[in-house]
Amino acid sequence: MKVALFGATGFVGSYIVDELLNQGHKPIVLVRENSEDKLPQSSKCKLVKGDINNQDAINKTIQGADAVIYCIGIIREFKSKGITYENLHFQGAKRCIDTAVESGVNRFILMSANGVKIDGTGYQKTKHLSEQYLKYTKLNWTIFRPSLVFGDPRGNNRPEFCTQLKKDMLSLPIPAPNFHKGLNPLDAGKFAMSPIHVKDVSSFFVNSIDMENSFKKTYPLGGVAYYWKDIIQTIAKAYGKNKWTIPAPAIAIQIVASFLGRFSWFPITKDQLTMLIEGNVCDSDEFFELFKIKPTPFNTETLSYLNK
Repeated sequence: MKVALFGATGFVGSYIVDELLNQGHKPIVLVRENSEDKLPQSSKCKLVKGDINNQDAINKTIQGADAVIYCIGIIREFKSKGITYENLHFQGAKRCIDTAVESGVNRFILMSANGVKIDGTGYQKTKHLSEQYLKYTKLNWTIFRPSLVFGDPRGNNRPEFCTQLKKDMLSLPIPAPNFHKGLNPLDAGKFAMSPIHVKDVSSFFVNSIDMENSFKKTYPLGGVAYYWKDIIQTIAKAYGKNKWTIPAPAIAIQIVASFLGRFSWFPITKDQLTMLIEGNVCDSDEFFELFKIKPTPFNTETLSYLNK
């Protein structure tokens, strides 16, 4: 099949390109000018130059495709540069959904996130809006909601949770923050996440393309659940460290992040911390079986890329 892919140069998108090619599909990808070097196996893809604000480029990417995958996403905004959740998570998805409808491309697969909600953070709200917009079309849609996605980012320009955590928090010569709500330090780290490997996520996307029993369905994706402290220790051990933690009241850091989160050098935003301490778990065992995917464990071996 010819598959139009938006977000191909990103972390998850780069692995979706690989999996599309592995399964014999022909990717048609939208790439920004001078971003071709971020695209794996670019010589095997049809490239359309432009960005998600360029309707003509969107038309050219979707024209003649059999399916559309939208996986553009950002983990933090830089409004001064025009990088916003509203534009990339919702407006961009809306343009592609509308174009698919107008072009008669009936298959549309959307990358969302576990825990999205209308009354959540800006990240969660805009992901939720794109879901709702897609659901009210007549397209044969599928929505995937991954929890924490991990795996080799294959380049410094692709943000990946474990790599960023190592760089921004665990590599510092101080104990790692064990966040907690309220003021009681005994509540530190009592939130969990279900890490899922990026290769597994890409397999879900590509396997679903012609699976009719996945049409008009939403799938939360995650692996085994781990508490925050255990995630920190596993990541640290993956690159040969034993990291101490210290209770850290989230409210204090959120206040600081409210002022400094707009700067790229500050390690976390208020919204990111809010979502982190909410926890992010899901049980996806039946979906791994349905899509015939063997789960990749979250352990020091699968985190070996952190040694780079």
